[in-house]
Amino acid sequence: MSVAFLTYVFLIVVPYLRYRPRPVGEAAAFEWHFLVPCRDEEAVIGGTVRYLRDAFPIAHVWVIDDDSDDGTAAVVRGFRGDRNVHLVRRHRPHARTGKGDALNDAYRTLKLWMGRHADADRAVVVVVDADGRPARNCLEVCAADHLFGDAEVGAVQVDVRMVNAGVRQVGVPRWRGFLGDVLVRMQDLEFRTAIAAIQLSRGVTGTISMGGNGQFTRLSALDSIAGRLGQPWRGSLLEDFELGVHLLTAGWRTGFTLDTHVHQEGLYSLRRFLAQRTRWGQGTMQCMRYVRRIWASPHLSTLGAAEMMYYLAQPWMQLLGTLIYPIPLVLLGHRAVTTPGDVWAWFADGAWVLFTVYGLFGLLPFVLWGPVYRKRCEPGVGLGRAIGYGFAYALYIYTFYITSWRALSRLVRGRNGWTKTRRNTERVARGVALDH
Repeated sequence: MSVAFLTYVFLIVVPYLRYRPRPVGEAAAFEWHFLVPCRDEEAVIGGTVRYLRDAFPIAHVWVIDDDSDDGTAAVVRGFRGDRNVHLVRRHRPHARTGKGDALNDAYRTLKLWMGRHADADRAVVVVVDADGRPARNCLEVCAADHLFGDAEVGAVQVDVRMVNAGVRQVGVPRWRGFLGDVLVRMQDLEFRTAIAAIQLSRGVTGTISMGGNGQFTRLSALDSIAGRLGQPWRGSLLEDFELGVHLLTAGWRTGFTLDTHVHQEGLYSLRRFLAQRTRWGQGTMQCMRYVRRIWASPHLSTLGAAEMMYYLAQPWMQLLGTLIYPIPLVLLGHRAVTTPGDVWAWFADGAWVLFTVYGLFGLLPFVLWGPVYRKRCEPGVGLGRAIGYGFAYALYIYTFYITSWRALSRLVRGRNGWTKTRRNTERVARGVALDH
């Protein structure tokens, strides 16, 4: 299994390293609408709106205030003189029911604002986090002939990067600052190398998935899956992947590009990181209800359906792995205590070779992403540090075994509510700054 996984990793690494930029398109050929879901985002939303209006003057910005307890709505009202900035208010008890519900409200509001005779094929809806910073070339890149220039493409996902990679916290103990810096770096490495390479490989299977940030979707594609209630997003805690499932099974193609990106904030806190990934894992488990829909879809190839099944099975495989992997180690420990001579003789007679090979093939699929990250993303990083990043990434991956069990626990207890991950910037407002 380790050899097979290593082979798979090499198969996706090579196209990723050989990727070359493609021609861009004409942004003015489309109508762009940024949807920014917000809940208690007073600390960041003002800067995000200003950035979006400055970087993309032809676009509209729709801020969805999900009944915030802070001054999020007041900050957005400060832009009332700008006709391209819109505020969508939600109120409890109908608010705070999930990111998907907030996006559905904005979708329906946008449809009413555009009117019945609007050209939905020209309109593109862009989902951006409240701290998101799409690259200034993203509209031109997404308008390219191989992306939205192709009428069959319903959605495009852009590359995701951590804006605070290499930015260490100050005002915290040195050890904590170091660990936080490593955690953010691993998130940046994960998105810019492993996830990006997987997305490129999904271009072959026709199953490129959407992300929660930097998600571009044609309005006509949303219309085709919205249903009678006007709900293109269906309520899963992994609403981005869920959206992709509905688009792909409805016959739309999806795209991914490395030619542009969106910046978001990486998490310094392990506790917040585990909470975020638990939510993602639980959302993946919830999406198991689409297995039959995926397998029966005439718009997906057998290879494509198998790839999506593999993705949905991952948290369950991690649960199984935590039960199975310790068994041989426990048995070996028992033998080492009861008959240490036999165990030592076994190692000396050649068993150490098996452990070496297993360790090599078990670690290499993760460690190699460190040098790949250096070559493709951060050429200024030394080779030794890049290899260190690779070993740190191997440890980082083991956190998903923890989050899978936490996700299962929440699922069993019926705790399906969406909990916002508190941003680092909120700590800045309380006196903890960031320093390069």
